[in-house]
Amino acid sequence: MNMEKIDGKTSQKQAERMKRLTETAGDTTMGKVLRQFWHPIALSKSVAAGTAKRVRLLSEDLTLYRGQGGNVHLVGARCAHRGTLLHTGWIEGDQVRCMYHGWKYDGSGQCTERPAERPGTEGSVRIGAYPVREYCGVIFTYMGEGAPPDFDLVRRSSCEQEGVFLLQRKEIWPCNWLQVAENSLDAVHVSFAHQMGKVGAFGQAIPAEVPEVSYEETSAGICQTAIRRLGEKNQVRVSDWTFPYGNTVVIPSVKAGDPWMEVTNWMVPVDDEHTIRISLRAAPSTSPEADEALKRYFDECDDYNSADHHDELFAGHYPDDPLVRLTSAQDYVALIGQGTIADRASECLGASDRGISMLRKILWREMDAVETGKPPKQWRRLDKPSQLMG
Repeated sequence: MNMEKIDGKTSQKQAERMKRLTETAGDTTMGKVLRQFWHPIALSKSVAAGTAKRVRLLSEDLTLYRGQGGNVHLVGARCAHRGTLLHTGWIEGDQVRCMYHGWKYDGSGQCTERPAERPGTEGSVRIGAYPVREYCGVIFTYMGEGAPPDFDLVRRSSCEQEGVFLLQRKEIWPCNWLQVAENSLDAVHVSFAHQMGKVGAFGQAIPAEVPEVSYEETSAGICQTAIRRLGEKNQVRVSDWTFPYGNTVVIPSVKAGDPWMEVTNWMVPVDDEHTIRISLRAAPSTSPEADEALKRYFDECDDYNSADHHDELFAGHYPDDPLVRLTSAQDYVALIGQGTIADRASECLGASDRGISMLRKILWREMDAVETGKPPKQWRRLDKPSQLMG
């Protein structure tokens, strides 16, 4: 009886410790760690000039809008007056006006006009606002305190080279960000999850042999190496995983024989129960015809979100697709199958889960720094990116 109580207390303590890793609000320790970084929030093409949309990031509701001149801004979700959602209003120049009583705000959150109030009184009214940056067709924001860090950690040299074209995707899944991030540090799942249902270009190009995996902390995050023994020739696949949740790998193209693409996947916390998956692919240009065919394929996949096909996927009906929709669906089933927030206190990890264990230790280390007031690690982009395929 006493042993059961001790075990129960130990299990509860472990569950509470694991839960802290999944929290994203600004008053939580993990939320404060996350707010030290730039986060992708939307695709540039999703916000046309003169339009606004409601977005959510790190458990906070916000208004993302693009002024008529093309500049993007991120301000609070609601008007300070009566709390109406600002995205339901309209854009005037570089500012957004509330549809309820016409209060107007600039990109810094400053109220610039209150039509029914005495002129000059609007200066005392301000809503929240955050800096934004557009990079390679993706909109990023910084939601921490003070001046933002250099916009460098998320950059990829492959996306800035000549001879490539960029492809962007976004999905929102009903699960916590951490299980999506941990999946990217689990090279073994490729040998199983991506052989499920149908075997597409990804499952064909990455052999089903279970890899030998190794992990090393870098200046940017974690270097993951997966070696698959294929007779005399091994396949070596490396992931440059960037803290707190960005993963850069190479993947095959849609058509066999075409050059592989470098892809960066960001697993962005919407809140504790939802995650934005934003992908940025750098595809080598080969010929006008091949480039156009690849762009057309990605356009066709643009509105595919595995969450919209939940029931059919869990019934084993996977999309008849060579790459994007299929690999998304396979990951979706594996991750959503863990629950909205995975029960990590009940796991049984093995040696192949070293990457997941390393990530959690790093997260706890960074959380301890926040709680004790010590300086966190100064993460910086790798001076020389790893060779992602060998």
